[in-house]
Amino acid sequence: MKIETQFDSNYRKVLVAARRARQIQNGSSALVNTHSTKACRIAQDEIEAGKIAFVRKEEVPVVKPAVDENGLPIIHG
Repeated sequence: MKIETQFDSNYRKVLVAARRARQIQNGSSALVNTHSTKACRIAQDEIEAGKIAFVRKEEVPVVKPAVDENGLPIIHG
């Protein structure tokens, strides 16, 4: 795992902002001064100020499952 502060996609940025907004809604205090009272806007302001970091897990490669002669996936377990 690696702590990141730069976002590789807008999708990841939105996910992190949503999680932070949920923390703010549950009582966490804002890390930046803001005029907004909305949790989503506060989370975005914190991200823009560089106050939010996240942990990116190791990426697991996608493996196509083996199939039998009828085209059904074979699940090992």
